[in-house]
Amino acid sequence: MNSEIKLRKAETEDRDIIWGILQQAIERRRQDGSTQWQQGYPNLETVESDIAKGFGYVMTVDGEIAVYTALILNDEPAYSTIEGAWLSNGEFVVVHRVAVDEKFAGRGMVKILFDHIEEFTKSHDIQSVKVDTNYDNVAMLKILEGKGYTYCGEVFLAGGMRKAYEKIII
Repeated sequence: MNSEIKLRKAETEDRDIIWGILQQAIERRRQDGSTQWQQGYPNLETVESDIAKGFGYVMTVDGEIAVYTALILNDEPAYSTIEGAWLSNGEFVVVHRVAVDEKFAGRGMVKILFDHIEEFTKSHDIQSVKVDTNYDNVAMLKILEGKGYTYCGEVFLAGGMRKAYEKIII
């Protein structure tokens, strides 16, 4: 598979595709019996807000959107209170709302996404990547551990406790 994979800012015209991908992810989490993303978040307004604020990013495979994520610089109020401790107090990129289009499932897209996020972080001279996930999101927990993220403790976000991870990039 020699596809061209790129990470780029989401555009307004990507909105419906992104929302479609998030809806698939919400449904997959529901089928897995998870409480994550089952209370009306994320929703279309979340996507519109991400795009408007410049947080929304898409990873494309040969020009087609495969993955959506929000990358937020230095700003996640929930992260200021952690049961545990972050590895660093420097600048960081927060990764939220990772969702893969079903067409691209099972192809290691999230691992590739994290490679791109780490490159993005490094190229902007930002110290680390911080991310949280639900305790029952086994796939994401495996990816984070496989990518060398350190479990730092728990944060309270979107109505529940989340496992928080950090990786020092520079």
